[in-house]
Amino acid sequence: MLLTEQHTKVLIVGAGPSGLMMAAQLLRHGVLPIIIDSKQGPTDQSKALAVQARSLEIYRQMGLIDRVIDGGKQAGGVAFNYDGKVLAHLSMANIGEGLTKFPFIHLYQQSKNERLLLDFLTTNCCPVYWDTNIAAIKQVDKKVEVQLQSGTEMVNLTADWLVGADGAHSTVRKQLQIPFNGDTYAHEFYLADVELHNKELSETEVGLYLSKKGFAGFFPMPEANCYRAIGNLPKGVEATENLQLEDILPHLKEVTQTEIKVVQLKWFTTYRLHHRMADNFRKQRVFLIGDAAHIHSPVGGQGMNTGLQDAYNLSWKLAGVVNNQLNENVLDTYAAERMPVAKDLLNTTDKMFKVVMSTNWLTLLFKKWVLPKLLKFVWGKDGIREVFFKRVSQIFINYRHSAISLHLSNATQVKAGDRLPYLKVFDEKKQEETDLHQWCSKPGFTLIVLGKLQELYLFTLAKWITQNYPANLNFFYLPPSAKNLEIFKAFEVGDGKNKALIIRPDMHIGLINDVVDIEMMDNYLHNVVGVKNA
Repeated sequence: MLLTEQHTKVLIVGAGPSGLMMAAQLLRHGVLPIIIDSKQGPTDQSKALAVQARSLEIYRQMGLIDRVIDGGKQAGGVAFNYDGKVLAHLSMANIGEGLTKFPFIHLYQQSKNERLLLDFLTTNCCPVYWDTNIAAIKQVDKKVEVQLQSGTEMVNLTADWLVGADGAHSTVRKQLQIPFNGDTYAHEFYLADVELHNKELSETEVGLYLSKKGFAGFFPMPEANCYRAIGNLPKGVEATENLQLEDILPHLKEVTQTEIKVVQLKWFTTYRLHHRMADNFRKQRVFLIGDAAHIHSPVGGQGMNTGLQDAYNLSWKLAGVVNNQLNENVLDTYAAERMPVAKDLLNTTDKMFKVVMSTNWLTLLFKKWVLPKLLKFVWGKDGIREVFFKRVSQIFINYRHSAISLHLSNATQVKAGDRLPYLKVFDEKKQEETDLHQWCSKPGFTLIVLGKLQELYLFTLAKWITQNYPANLNFFYLPPSAKNLEIFKAFEVGDGKNKALIIRPDMHIGLINDVVDIEMMDNYLHNVVGVKNA
């Protein structure tokens, strides 16, 4: 499809998970972007596999969750092996019970995520312009001038804003001359999607194999007897041309102490891993998200999910500016909120990966004799399992120090900037159960008032919203009741007290106030977030 437009509000470069999520979220907020990609079309080959709870919550908000759940498989646990012997089984069944509607790690390939989002874009009349490269970027006053190569044609396009989601080798980042600091790991790795006939492997449990020779991992795919196998290439074969799976099977046998019986090979590739981060995620009217902004080892299944959250964070802010609903200052909070997340992730995954790959004799002894016992011990502690799940699921991420987080409360358990807790709600009028996340399913901010208010003041609140925020503030009121005590306890609402919460479009809490005060809420929306008058 040839690109014929001359101007767009938002140009997205890259149609991987991050770019597609960015486009989908902009569409939810009423902005039609242009999205391009240098590839010829979507691909079935992808490295990422795990979809964490926080991403599943986003898909639920978008109305896509049923397809994700039906098309994937829960990871039932992890089996740690050393020299082929099982040293520890760690169950992950409903490990995050009570913390989210999705208390598990979901195995759903990156290619399926991309197809899901592509279908969402198609439904909303937003095509992807494939075989389209960005050749030049020039930032001028209040717009970005770009030169694109679309097929054999050169196209000039202007955009109010540009989002670089074009991966680790980002042309956008290079054009902006933003440093991408970090390093490349010494080892080379392989990835294979295979159908196997190995009864030793579980169809629900991830098998991790450690040895002096390296490591291998087998991740069960949704399809029967299918696995994604990953591991390090053995010494001596890294430089082999046209390397095939057969070339590494002897090494795989050494690591697993098992004959790997391949029924069908669906995909095989080799690659190097990097840990790098852009010096900034924004330069004037251009933003970086996903792998264009940060790349790291695959430990913990964090990469794709972090890119999805980058898009989720930026999209509502950018849409608000494009729609003239928010002041441009709110865009400064994207990098301020997401760069610390990326930096922490790089540090954590780097340390874990170095332990996995280390051949130091002391580390080898630790992995063989100490690590299994340590894992079994700590995994028996409810609190430690909860901490692990919060981190790996990314529901622990908060923006408490953000410029648009305002905590006017004595509450200490949940604070402004936190992800809105997943708490069930019983609707006394409808006599049905829902939850706080469901209350935030519509685009825009959500005001939640907890406590007992006079009917006249409720009317005044509704009138204030209708007159000032008719398009971007949803309202829910929850008076005390026996079936909703957990919510009042979670937010530390005392007897006879009230609490006001304003939830951002990305389901993070913007404001918590111990009083329901219209003037203070007005101040937060106008002067802190930068919401413009209706």
